[in-house]
Amino acid sequence: MIIAVMGAGAVGCYYGGMLARAGHAVVLIGRPQHVEAVRRDGLFMDTQSFQTYVPIQASTEASGVRGAKLVLFCVKSTDTESAAASMAPYLEPDAFVLSLQNGVDNAERLRALLGCEVAPAVVYVAAEMAGPGHVKHHGRGELIIGSSAVSHKLEKLFSEAAVPIQISGNMPGALWVKLILNCAYNALSAITQLPYGRLVRGEGVEDLMRDVVQECLAVAQGEGATVPGDTWEAVQRIARTMPTQLSSTAQDLAHCKPSEIDHLNGYVLCKGEALGIATPVNRALYAVVKLLENSYYNYYNHCKH
Repeated sequence: MIIAVMGAGAVGCYYGGMLARAGHAVVLIGRPQHVEAVRRDGLFMDTQSFQTYVPIQASTEASGVRGAKLVLFCVKSTDTESAAASMAPYLEPDAFVLSLQNGVDNAERLRALLGCEVAPAVVYVAAEMAGPGHVKHHGRGELIIGSSAVSHKLEKLFSEAAVPIQISGNMPGALWVKLILNCAYNALSAITQLPYGRLVRGEGVEDLMRDVVQECLAVAQGEGATVPGDTWEAVQRIARTMPTQLSSTAQDLAHCKPSEIDHLNGYVLCKGEALGIATPVNRALYAVVKLLENSYYNYYNHCKH
């Protein structure tokens, strides 16, 4: 299968690399420094079970999606509309777009812009870009997708590439579970620049995270979502299974990049306000991350000049 990865960051490179390693024709669409490294040497996959260079195509242009039957859409939630608009003219009419993004509404936003099938996926992988063309895998790697006409084809595709995948009959609930986990960890990891395993050992941190979870569950219920399973156990499992992982928000701040906080704690805050549900802990985390984001970004630009 011809597969395009729109947004070749850590998530896109990990899953694109796994599919390429299984023999599929994959093109990574990303930033110039990563593309140059991949074109020169291949994608270096530094995982818990293997370390190898994977030959794979790479492009800096959205036209790289041309000919792809499957597009893994992996850009930041803040870039959903702009990235969709840039690739729309090159999409095949029968292409299938799978959103591997944080947040609960990206698939809806994409459907409004693209003339093809779009579905969300919930991603549980600990990964980072350790350098140009170098993806470092810290743990896990499973996907959750919804039941659809192509779900079993996707299940076969990813399973054969050694990517665990689950088909859910409750994707809104699965998306909310991931959002709640992100709200519990991302902002705190960003503020402290601590990985999950160390973060949860901090004094008072578990109580704070429980408050975040309760606020998120109240908003999810108000939105009509049925959140499956034991959410607090899921929160605790993240620290056990991804102890060395810095949140994507922490990585963004460390590299002076805009974060996705508007689509995480900020999303819960916004929906809570619309529903008349108070979310003071999410509000506080959101405000602090925005302050840090602006100060880091302004400092970076000052140093550049």
